[in-house]
Amino acid sequence: MLTRSSDRTLTEQLAERFAERIRSRLLPAGARLPSVRECARQQGVSPHTVVAAYDLLLAQGLVEARPQRGFYVRDYLQKTPAAASDASGHAAIHKAAGAAWPLGGIGMRASGSHINATALIRGMFHQASSQPQPGTGVFPPEWLEEARFLPAAVRRITASRALQDGSLSYGEPMGDAGLRHALSRRMTAINVHAQPEQIMTTVGATQALDIVSRTLLKAGDPVMVEEPGWSVEFARLDALGMRVLPVPRGPEGPDLAVMQRYCEAYAPKLFVSVSVLHNPTGYSLSPGSAHQVLELAQRHDFHIVEDDTYGHIAPDHATRLAALDGLRRTIYVNGFAKILAPNWRVGYMAAPPALVERLLDTKLLSTLTTPSLLEKALAFCIDQGQLRRHADRMRQRLAQARARSVQLALEAGCSFASEPAGLFGWVETGVDTDMLAQRLLDEGYLIAPGALFHATRRPCTLMRINFTTTQDVAFWKVWARVMRDRAGPR
Repeated sequence: MLTRSSDRTLTEQLAERFAERIRSRLLPAGARLPSVRECARQQGVSPHTVVAAYDLLLAQGLVEARPQRGFYVRDYLQKTPAAASDASGHAAIHKAAGAAWPLGGIGMRASGSHINATALIRGMFHQASSQPQPGTGVFPPEWLEEARFLPAAVRRITASRALQDGSLSYGEPMGDAGLRHALSRRMTAINVHAQPEQIMTTVGATQALDIVSRTLLKAGDPVMVEEPGWSVEFARLDALGMRVLPVPRGPEGPDLAVMQRYCEAYAPKLFVSVSVLHNPTGYSLSPGSAHQVLELAQRHDFHIVEDDTYGHIAPDHATRLAALDGLRRTIYVNGFAKILAPNWRVGYMAAPPALVERLLDTKLLSTLTTPSLLEKALAFCIDQGQLRRHADRMRQRLAQARARSVQLALEAGCSFASEPAGLFGWVETGVDTDMLAQRLLDEGYLIAPGALFHATRRPCTLMRINFTTTQDVAFWKVWARVMRDRAGPR
């Protein structure tokens, strides 16, 4: 908060606040700063102080003044011909697909959400405050500390002769054999039947997704993604030069009519889907929709990446494409960051036999192998049933947190755009959540505005909340106050 007791002037404090957000990309290139009058009202300072602060930002080269329009964060990104061609490509896809919503450049570029993909990731490492963060994508550390079996498993493996011998070589390129056998057995519980030879470990699920993209795609290839969806996946595909085709996601699954039009217009090579407890809506794929997606994949010859990151907190009987498909066109991806320990970075994929060697070649070019210590420890935890029991406890605790968070959100005047399920809630606020995000940052809260989950930039009144970090009434009191302040005096 700005304070008059500081040894720095209000002007300097305000300028530094904006400068910090610009450098951390919480305010990306192209974002408009609040008007002088609005900023003065929000911060409780005079318009003269705001003008002076903006002048400091101009002097530092962080913003630019546009006549009659206001102050904007400067664009440091080098515009390339490829970027321009991407924009025209999206326009062509939009026209061919006949979609009822606009398609522009990829939303995670400088023209994207005011809180962009990498900014939310940076928030995982440098939180806005010590308070629980509504926009986080993981369980609170105190929840994960309940997995007390992890340190014991690591100590057990560290003391073994097998680890000492294995540490003197690069290990197995596909990953620890014991873990791959344990994963094969575990996956049968969700009716995904994969032999250990089809399973490859990775540095988290994110690397698995990256390996698939780098193996099956080349720059310019069209890729279908669900919208709303995971902003980091949009940004990652965009950085690789892919053409991102957003497919609206509904309660039953992706919009099949839009997928069909994309297939006819652009012959996409890949479809990336979160079938179970979709992020951010919480939707789970219906059997009927799953069958139709697989029929489209067969008819139009594309692969499907099924990201089952939230599968650990979902029912085993939930519909999964990999189970129905038998891993013929589907590549199944999962990891343990959400349920166990984010810093372990243990992920894996199960792929069709014909793709395994190609995927392994890509892994070898990036990380050679993955560290066996944590993989061996994880295999022990799975075989002993410790992971299963821990997941059961987390599901029960999450259900209680979700019920309380939903109640508080409703009492605060919000509604839910989808039935609350899983870790996240897709909340309708009635206001532009990009602007709201900046106001809540002043209060020490980082939220995940709805524009972040769209591949194209547009104003959005939705936001994603984490049920485990929004069951405290303190956040909702701040929320209510910010909403009242936003309305201004009557």
